[in-house]
Amino acid sequence: MVKSSDEKKVALVTGSSSGIGKATATRLAKEGIRVGMVSRDKNALMATANQIEKAGSDVLVLPADVTRETEAHRCIENTVTHFGRLDILVNAAGIIGSGNIENTSLKDWDDMLNINLRSVFYLMQISVPHLERTKGAIVNVSSVTGLRAFPGVLAYCVSKAGVDQLTRCAALELATKGIRVNAVNPGVVRTNLHRRSGMDDKTYASFLEHSKTTHPLGRIGNPEEVAELIAFLATDKSSWITGTTISIDGGRAQTCAR
Repeated sequence: MVKSSDEKKVALVTGSSSGIGKATATRLAKEGIRVGMVSRDKNALMATANQIEKAGSDVLVLPADVTRETEAHRCIENTVTHFGRLDILVNAAGIIGSGNIENTSLKDWDDMLNINLRSVFYLMQISVPHLERTKGAIVNVSSVTGLRAFPGVLAYCVSKAGVDQLTRCAALELATKGIRVNAVNPGVVRTNLHRRSGMDDKTYASFLEHSKTTHPLGRIGNPEEVAELIAFLATDKSSWITGTTISIDGGRAQTCAR
């Protein structure tokens, strides 16, 4: 039986103007899920939303900085007001930056933790009342660096390890409310993440080429592959899975650093 508009599931996806967030919003829309799309890049967000709408899906564009509490709260409330419900929260917004224990500034540390961890916690927290009503799901985008230590990206590693533990703790605390919480841990994926951190085209190309040797399957990933796993965890296909952090990394987490 085809669901009525009010019965169709609703997802809120952060970082949905590019990369894994964009691929996830597009993938969920293909499932008939209505999508609230969040990003600081309004122009890129609108372009993605237009593509999804042309495919016949219902989207809500939410330009916002999720590190600001008022804007994060507005994203949740506007989504529920517009669609009438919230079933899925996907936290895909994130940044990466270089730095080690000796040269990472407090500002860089705070910026990394604010977007990669603090905003995830707050969005999860304020979404609970809505997800409890729909017995919904949360999927956080973590990283292989949440599972393994890598030199030179200290704050990023810590932020993603925090996301993993937040996922596990919240899964136990929210299980009695019928809310499932899981995370995905990608290896290197072809997105704008590293380029936004300051890599020029030549450096990025060299990084991707080297990354082929650090992933046992011999290649990097693409956003659509990660989006498939997120869609699985976000829907009833994974109805008995919660508290997991699932590697999707071509085997990277199984190797020794090199």
